[in-house]
Amino acid sequence: MTEKRIFTTPKIRKFARELGADLTKITGSERKGRIVEEDVKKYIKENLSTNNFKKKKIETLVEEYNHGEFGDIEIKDIPRVKKIALLHLSKSWSNIPHVTHHDEIDVTELEDFRKSLKDSYTGEKIKITPLVFIILALTKALKDYPNFNSSLDTENNKVIYKKYFHVGIAVDTPHGLMVPKIRNAEKKNINDLGKELKNISEDCKNLKVKKKEFYGGSMTISSLGSIGGSFFTPIINYPEVAILGVGKAEVKQKFIKEKLEKRTILPISLSYDHRIIDGAEGARFCNHLRESLGKDFAYNLAV
Repeated sequence: MTEKRIFTTPKIRKFARELGADLTKITGSERKGRIVEEDVKKYIKENLSTNNFKKKKIETLVEEYNHGEFGDIEIKDIPRVKKIALLHLSKSWSNIPHVTHHDEIDVTELEDFRKSLKDSYTGEKIKITPLVFIILALTKALKDYPNFNSSLDTENNKVIYKKYFHVGIAVDTPHGLMVPKIRNAEKKNINDLGKELKNISEDCKNLKVKKKEFYGGSMTISSLGSIGGSFFTPIINYPEVAILGVGKAEVKQKFIKEKLEKRTILPISLSYDHRIIDGAEGARFCNHLRESLGKDFAYNLAV
């Protein structure tokens, strides 16, 4: 059986690959069956409307040899929380065409301010995590870029735009990863957010979070700042369409007005659903975050 020849450009091949479209199954509308962008979009739309993507099953890889043949092993049950996450993450990764945009934000002034915070009565230092400011910046960006605060209804070919701002926070616990929501984050100040972050973290570790608190989010933040690391590819928390990964801030030498200066640089990784968000919008969203958390953060975030 001869393999079907595909007539298209490298740009269209990349476009189809990012969307998970099989070019061998697409009929080109141009001369000699040449495939153009509209053909790929039509194929994606038809597959979504017929729900073909949902019918795909995740293939299970079978080992040719048993692990025990090579040495001692120990078999344990997957913890309940991780078992739930396993199914959820597999569904997200296999159904959503992920694109991840990596960027850096200069947070020097913000970090200086954060570390200088003191109680006006006692003079004691106030500990506020950088995540608080990132939440404020994210909600501000969501207001200006509503595509990031949406969900796709593939059954009816609709986009659901959310008018609320409930930010999911990935919490690392002994039981596994949990993602509770901070409701109406845009209405809270840095002290309120700081207290709520502490409370939901404790509730997750003690398994005191209600099931409903893991649903109804706008967008999720996954922060590795307290552990370490820089860029990574966070998996979108379905049915959301984007997730912000945050690494650990580091002091680096940067050229500022032709002079080398020590600046505190925060690495971020933004994963988004390419069916609703394109690369240009992803870049603009990151630029918005950079501006909100940059030199004029106090004015931009109304801190």
